[in-house]
Amino acid sequence: MTTIDELMAAGWRSFEAGDLDGAIGWYGRVLERRPETAWAWYMLGGIAQLRGRLADAEACYRRAIQLAPDLPDAHNNLAVALQATGRGDEALDSLRRAIELRPDYAEAYNNLGNVLHDRGALDQALDAYHRALALRPDYVEAHHNLGNTLRSAGRTAESIASFDRALALQPDAAMIHLSRAMARLEIQDYRRGWPEYEWRLKCPRWKIPQFDRPMWDGGPLEGRTILLHADHGLGDSIQFIRYAPMVRARGGRVIVSCPGASARLLATCEGVDLVVVEGTPLPEFDVYAPLMSLPGLFGTDAASIPAAVPYLSADAALVRSWAAALPATDELCIGVAWQGNPTHPRDRFRSFPLERLAPIAARPGVRLYSLQKGHGREQLAALAGRFPVEDLADSLGDLMDTAAVVSSLDLVIAADTSVVHLAGALGVPAWVALPFAADWRWLPGRDDNPWYPSMRLFRQRDWGDWDDVFARMAEALDEPSDSGE
Repeated sequence: MTTIDELMAAGWRSFEAGDLDGAIGWYGRVLERRPETAWAWYMLGGIAQLRGRLADAEACYRRAIQLAPDLPDAHNNLAVALQATGRGDEALDSLRRAIELRPDYAEAYNNLGNVLHDRGALDQALDAYHRALALRPDYVEAHHNLGNTLRSAGRTAESIASFDRALALQPDAAMIHLSRAMARLEIQDYRRGWPEYEWRLKCPRWKIPQFDRPMWDGGPLEGRTILLHADHGLGDSIQFIRYAPMVRARGGRVIVSCPGASARLLATCEGVDLVVVEGTPLPEFDVYAPLMSLPGLFGTDAASIPAAVPYLSADAALVRSWAAALPATDELCIGVAWQGNPTHPRDRFRSFPLERLAPIAARPGVRLYSLQKGHGREQLAALAGRFPVEDLADSLGDLMDTAAVVSSLDLVIAADTSVVHLAGALGVPAWVALPFAADWRWLPGRDDNPWYPSMRLFRQRDWGDWDDVFARMAEALDEPSDSGE
């Protein structure tokens, strides 16, 4: 008869070979014969976590801890699962227990740093990463996380040095190259930032489509057809479609492939000959380029950002329809959006609760219109009448519909989402509520943005403090201005 040790060894071999189903089978056989085997429960938790089944992973880790309370690995991995579900306090407790059980546990210190970073305890996070690296100087992930935290703290030059150290240990780490690229773009080191930004195409989470044509090198097109494809979110497509006229000027025909939600809108950009919805058959083309690669292909620097707005336009008939539908009023009509795509890795930091708009709503002469669709819209009902927000979502189909509404309003106030990119591309005044550590494109220490002349930025001064952001916005509404600018 096969022994428990042999079954455990077979499970481990399957796990290391990437045969997760096989590993589950072996560990399941272990538990059939000896249900109190803590390490088998721990391994099943790890497999569930790899597959994104966090509730299952948590249950397995807790069972392992129940059977073996002094198993530091289970406490550590449980913390990672808890953190991924937004339960930072519990994650901290688990990590501190793991470190108590194993004081030289570099991985637990690294994970502790991650939890502290997400809570805005940046100095404590930095200390945790330094402890991990003191234990394991060649710990690539800790060097990477240290760099990300230094960048969040505004210490960008130091963050780049950390990324350098990580890449010296693992030169082909695409995510670390991307982190270093974003740090360089944040300080407008475009000469080195744009080429390194191309590493995003090798990051698994991007899921870039593959084409059996050469990628464009930025040279003369000489009558060839080029496909520009949306390689990330709706906001990114809106921001970088501005390069279409420059592509057309290289002497070619420009086709754009994008999600259906943005197709009508992007078709209004000068230089676009045809828009094709993703997932439908593509016409013949000769070369292609991701939209987010265009700044690098054109050698964009701080002095040459193509910032003329508007470069997109709303359908005139839709604008007239909305102008007739919205009530005639002397009030300041503000479109608001507060929730981004919840699958975005930083969404819990960039999105804000709708209720934070209370100081804006309390200003006399202000009327709020919700531009929020999908996730986050449920917060309207949760307001329970605290302040009025007119919900327009049922009348908004694609981004062209939203563009028509935005063009009919005086101001847009929103989180870092596609709505603010849309307002900026239309040249409509927009106020952006930014987290303490904002995306690279908003640049540090500024309340304006070179990509969008009609924008004004309001940043958190302390991690997670939205109240101060909206108090400042409310005060800004009292400033003498022209349509909110």
